[in-house]
Amino acid sequence: MAVLSDSKKNNVTNFERDEKPMDKKDIVYDTKDLNLWYGEDHALKNINLSIFQNEVTAIIGPSGCGKSTFIKTLNRMVELIPVVRISGDIRYRDKSILDKSYKVEDLRTRVGMVFQKPNPFPKSIYDNIAYGPKIHGIRDKKILDEIVERSLRGAAIWDEVKDRLKENAYGLSGGQQQRLCIARCLAIEPDVILMDEPTSALDPISTLKVEELIQDLKKDYSIIIVTHNMQQAARISDRTAFFLNGEVVEFDVTDKIFANPNDKRTEDYITGRFG
Repeated sequence: MAVLSDSKKNNVTNFERDEKPMDKKDIVYDTKDLNLWYGEDHALKNINLSIFQNEVTAIIGPSGCGKSTFIKTLNRMVELIPVVRISGDIRYRDKSILDKSYKVEDLRTRVGMVFQKPNPFPKSIYDNIAYGPKIHGIRDKKILDEIVERSLRGAAIWDEVKDRLKENAYGLSGGQQQRLCIARCLAIEPDVILMDEPTSALDPISTLKVEELIQDLKKDYSIIIVTHNMQQAARISDRTAFFLNGEVVEFDVTDKIFANPNDKRTEDYITGRFG
């Protein structure tokens, strides 16, 4: 694993929201006719969705519509449930992650995840961040110190914790714990960051800090965020996918989804008529 650099190698120009879709080379994830069953329950139905580089993609929809299930397929975490069955294909950087030869450990190194509730390890702030790099074989204290600082800076929490690195992470506030978990994710240098309702348990001030952080992180990462908050999706995302009953009803640039959706069900949901 490479040491976290000051600016990740990224020469891709960010596209404005109202410009045409990116070229195929800018697609990070591509799902083709993706179906998923929990036993007999058909949870995802023919999902065809492309995720673009250096963008924030919001996944919206009512509870139980398949949002969290979908992002958990992207790092194959959903396979931890024994009754799951999948058909179709998921391509990451144009390679099928469902191919038996694709190592799930490699995938989860490149695709990090931040959960709904902050889940720091019962360790010091420092050891939370150093944990991943150590797993990948880094033992040099100087390199670990550098990774810890840069990861915490990257998650916009360094100034708040730099004098508390040996303290237990449980002593942080909820918002700080969530940014610590984001820093822990950054420490292994992912390519994509999955976020499953990362601000739903946070107060408004902490939510704002995480949203500002997401906007900053997309310069270096591709971010996929599940959110129930329509205003949040409108504020921070470049593209939005509306899920309903396990299907993608509509997927487009966020401004269009919220201002002029093609499907009446999308309009009904974002205007609060159901959900």
